[in-house]
Amino acid sequence: MATLLMSKATAVWLVENTTLTFDQIAEFCSLHPLEVQGIADGDVAAGMRGLDPVQAGQLSREELETAEKDPNYRMRVQESKVRLPDLKRAKGPRYTPVSKRQDRPNAIQWLIRNHPELKDAQIIRLVGTTKSTIQSVRERSHWNSTNLQPLDPVTLGLCTQIDLDFEVNRASKDRPAPAPDQGATLLPADVTTGMDAPERKPNLDIETVFAKLKSPRREEDSDNF
Repeated sequence: MATLLMSKATAVWLVENTTLTFDQIAEFCSLHPLEVQGIADGDVAAGMRGLDPVQAGQLSREELETAEKDPNYRMRVQESKVRLPDLKRAKGPRYTPVSKRQDRPNAIQWLIRNHPELKDAQIIRLVGTTKSTIQSVRERSHWNSTNLQPLDPVTLGLCTQIDLDFEVNRASKDRPAPAPDQGATLLPADVTTGMDAPERKPNLDIETVFAKLKSPRREEDSDNF
């Protein structure tokens, strides 16, 4: 299936130069009808130069005229005669739509608070930010630090749960394992045997004690007689 090049610029041209409905333009350009309406109102793509799809070879004049006569007709992207090579995406920060870029500091704060094991490079890959922004959020020197709220980047649509789990698992593997808690240990035998054992008090017999107390009196009584 052919892919439309510069869909928003094409939508601008169709809005300005045709009588197509918003739904027809939205489906042809893979946009939301409200976004096409925003283009017509001047709220979206303001100042953007339109691209003629007929001149670009992606739409035939006959199909455009048919769509203008029938609001229910849906146009199809024409196959380009020039075959362009597939471009591989260069490695780097994840691209973040303009509408969601303001949520990145909130996502950074959430990641720092809930996953402190993540490195800056991993946070950059997840939310498409910069190292300076991460540092400013961590040090609370961000220009909007008083209004930041930790928000899950998955909920914000900045990354997928699979990407987040992958980075968290990678960070957990790279983190050194904590030293085992040995707790209290027993003293070696040579130490315990070398210590002076406490003196034990002899067991006292009550009858023996009373016998010793009575014996001197008996001897004194015998001397008096």
